[in-house]
Parts: sequence; structure tokens; C-alpha cells
Amino acid sequence: MIDITIQNFETEVVAASMTTPVLVDFWATWCGPCKTLVPTLEKLEVEYAGRFKLAKVDVDANQQIAGMFGIRSVPTCVLMIGGRPVDGFMGAQTEGQVREFLDKHLPSEDALAAEAEVEEAEALLESGDTQAALQKLADALAADPANDDARFDYVRLLIATGNYEAAAELLHEPLKRIPQPLRFEALHQWLQCMLFVQNDDRGNWPIEQFDAAIAQNKRDFDTRFAKAQVLAAEGQWTASMEELLEIIMRDKTWNEQAARKLYVAILELLTPAKPKHQDTAPGQSAGGIQILGKSSAEQDEATVLVNSYRRKLSMALN
Repeated sequence: MIDITIQNFETEVVAASMTTPVLVDFWATWCGPCKTLVPTLEKLEVEYAGRFKLAKVDVDANQQIAGMFGIRSVPTCVLMIGGRPVDGFMGAQTEGQVREFLDKHLPSEDALAAEAEVEEAEALLESGDTQAALQKLADALAADPANDDARFDYVRLLIATGNYEAAAELLHEPLKRIPQPLRFEALHQWLQCMLFVQNDDRGNWPIEQFDAAIAQNKRDFDTRFAKAQVLAAEGQWTASMEELLEIIMRDKTWNEQAARKLYVAILELLTPAKPKHQDTAPGQSAGGIQILGKSSAEQDEATVLVNSYRRKLSMALN
């Protein structure tokens, strides 16, 4: 537990919640129910062993912080995840009620173990040890089969390293879901491009051979799509999307919208991953608690590129 002031709020609450959920307890010295709730919160912080951190804000001594959260009564608890409030409750709660609240939002022990494995895998990838990274991701998914982040990273690396059969097997379950998760459909589309290069004679064509065939018939969509698949398999994403746009502009529905589906998949693969635990937009009400103010973030090059090609697709479809 840590006492929060305006001086350490940014570090101990906002920044800290980017890695570990922070439960902020707004209290006052004159508040009887606050004194009843605090021992419960302190007990659970110890029992949950690092799954969340407890922070206390004396509303009388820190009216600016209380005002930021729109606190009207105490005790009020706000759960911060990813630098933002995601939920909260007001009034004294029993231990069982607080447990239910925490368990609704906090990752399980298995999920935490899986996240640790994923982080290790990322470090191994950066060091160039791909095989060790694959094993770590496999361990992460085994520890928490419901962890879609681990599944996505694992399948993506399997495809990138040519383990197509294993990738297809791991995609089977998410592709059966309704609605179908877009990021797994994107991996499926990418996998189909890789398999096309592996199994179709045109997978070995030089780009010039595709261009020569297309020059004779600009509506040879099958050849255009094959070229786009080869380009995608080679990681030439923008060149692939440009070819797909040519199909979409001429025939939006060709081959059950195959060009649009692959184009959307590439956009999804190129979209920068969102920081973990950021499910609530700045200023958005969460569980009856609202934090005031706005945040600004500059778009990186990948985001600018994706937005540009989203606009191109919109124009082609309209």
C-alpha cells in the first residue's frame, strides 16, 4: 500500500498501472466505513501477491486528485489499468464483494505466468533466438489456453518460420468463433499466401512474369490476386495492397470478395499492437467513475501508413 499525493500520482498510479493494476482507495479520516474497508483491502493486496497494488488517497488532503476522478462520496475505489480507470465501486464492501470485483478484472495466476512467458519470448526474439522464443510462446499458451495474445504471437511466429501445419492447427479454434476474431482471420489469410507460394507453380514466378500477363488483360484478376499473394508472402505489404486495390476498383465482389478480405487482413497485420490493459478511452466513464482530461499521442509511421490505406480502400469501395 502506498499513500498518494499530487506529487507521486503520475508515477505510482498512472505509470504503475501500465504494468500492474492499481486499486485506488479514496478515503477520509472522518469516514467510518473507510476504516472498515481499509483492512480488507490491505489483506487482499497481500493475499493476491502482486496481482494488484493498493494506493490510498486522502480526499481532504488531495482535493485535486479527487476532483480529477469526480469523487462525490467516500469510500470510493477505482481500479486503474493501463493508465486509465476501468471500473470502481462506492461504499464499504465485504471481503467477498471485493474479491468478486477484483477477480472480474485481474489476470489469473495462469494468465500472469503466460504473460511472463510472452515477455521472455519477446526478449528472445530481439536477441535472435527464434527457437527459444517459439518454445516460450508454446509454454505460454499451455499455461493459459485462453490467452489470445499468446496464441496470436505464437501463430504469427510459426507462420514466419515456416511451421504452417502447426499454425493452421492453432488457428482452427479461433476461426470457429462467432464472430470470428479479425486478427486470427488476418493470420489465416497470411498463411494462405504462404501456402500458395509453397504449393502453386506461380509461387515461383518473378514479378515481371505477373506484370506481363496482366498487361495483356487488366481484368485477369486471378493473376493479379496471385501476384498480391506472392507479394504478401514476401512481406511486400504495400505493393500487395496496391494490386488488390486494382481488383477491388474493377470488381468489388470478385471471387467472394477475396481481394478485399486479403487487403483487410494486411491492414490488421500492419496495425500497431495496442498497449495491454488499455480498454477504456481517455475521459470515458468506467463503472460509474469518470476521470477528467484528455490524452494525446502522436501517430507512428505504421499507424499513418495503415490509415492511408484504409482511406484508399474506403474510396475504392464507395
